[in-house]
Parts: sequence; structure tokens; C-alpha cells
Amino acid sequence: MSFTNWLTAPTIRTVVCKHADAEKYVVTNMLTPGTQYEVKNETDEFLFIIDNSGKVGGYYKTYFE
Repeated sequence: MSFTNWLTAPTIRTVVCKHADAEKYVVTNMLTPGTQYEVKNETDEFLFIIDNSGKVGGYYKTYFE
């Protein structure tokens, strides 16, 4: 799947953010705990979702249920 089409691609599934406490990166501006997000692509380690900015961002799976 080409990353240029992720924003308009069909949603794979939805996930709920369980926390935004990151050790290394600042994710509190882009993720809100308890909010559902649409998954546009998925790898072994990351979920690519439409975050609070309205754009697609990649986040570790540990942030989601």
C-alpha cells in the first residue's frame, strides 16, 4: 500500500488509545487516551492512524488496545 493514499484508503479497523506516556517521544499532542482512531496501515511494530492533527502518523502498538 502506497503511503500517499493512506489518508483516503479504507479503514482496516479502529483502535482505542490506552495511554500517551512515552519515554522518548512527545505523543501527548497527537494522541488522547480513551479516543478511538482509524487504522490505515499496520506493521509488526507500528500502527499508522489518523491522529489528532488529521494526518496519518505512525505510533508503537503499545499505545493502543
